Amino acid sequence: MSDALDIALRLLAVFAVFLVFPLVIGQTEHKVMAHMQGRLGPMYAGGFHGWAQLVADGVKFAQKEDIVPAGADRRIFQLAPAVALLPYLLVLVAIPIGPHNAVGQELDAGIFFVLAVMGVGVLGSLMAGWASANKFSLLGGLRTAAQLLAYELPMLLAAASVAMAAGTLSLPGIIEAFHWWWVPWQIVGGVVFFTAGLAELQRPPFDMPVADSEIIFGAYTEYTGLRFALFLLAEYAGIVVLCALTSVLFLGGWHGPFGADGLGWLWTLLKTVILAFGVIWLRVTYPRLREDQLQKLAWTVLIPLALAQIALTGVVKVVISS
Repeated sequence: MSDALDIALRLLAVFAVFLVFPLVIGQTEHKVMAHMQGRLGPMYAGGFHGWAQLVADGVKFAQKEDIVPAGADRRIFQLAPAVALLPYLLVLVAIPIGPHNAVGQELDAGIFFVLAVMGVGVLGSLMAGWASANKFSLLGGLRTAAQLLAYELPMLLAAASVAMAAGTLSLPGIIEAFHWWWVPWQIVGGVVFFTAGLAELQRPPFDMPVADSEIIFGAYTEYTGLRFALFLLAEYAGIVVLCALTSVLFLGGWHGPFGADGLGWLWTLLKTVILAFGVIWLRVTYPRLREDQLQKLAWTVLIPLALAQIALTGVVKVVISS
């Protein structure tokens, strides 16, 4: 009975994080972009700095009509938002936030699990683009497929470097093996992993598949109401997952300067929030890449860097073991 209660509490905590954190990231993006661009942004909903604007947006989406194009593959069209969103809920189950088994479910091959499931989330965009019976949506879906193929490889290679250094595929095991000098040692892999993750989420400056100036809104052009809101929620949930994974793999997770026992979860949260701020900062700062530039960055820059990081990790491991 106690085991069932423990599992239920863990799942409830993961579900609460899944519902709250993406919304907080969304509201933060509104306000941070407004300040960076020298404008007020939403200020009236809820009073203080428009704190309830996100609630108002949710009500707006719920009130909009749910439209399915006449020529669409109706079942696939309706299923696509869930396929895009739910994998990030499953990934959160395996990400440790603190020591002493503070994780939804510890997996021996956790790094394989999270990367594989994150890849499934991109299928939601492909399904949406194909099922919409819209050429702009189809083009956006094809660009998403090309982007996935290009950036999945450097992301996997960068994660493999950390697993090689730690000697385990378990996410808590990787954090347990972490030492402070890993940060400069694995920094190249961390940059490659984070950059590839942004590209898979189609975040600026890698948002060519949803470029409004070329293909309206890509695979999501025909979506309205709550289904469209689910795609937006999937994007923000992906940001939470990417930033949490980067902090776990490359920044030591719950390790901090004042000990990890009591404040471990706080260090994980702080690192995740700082990285999420960086995601928003990149959106405001850099223009989107052209499609050829986007592919060139992956194949000629990120993949060679990831391979070089693996080679460096192998050399350092041999030196340490000898």
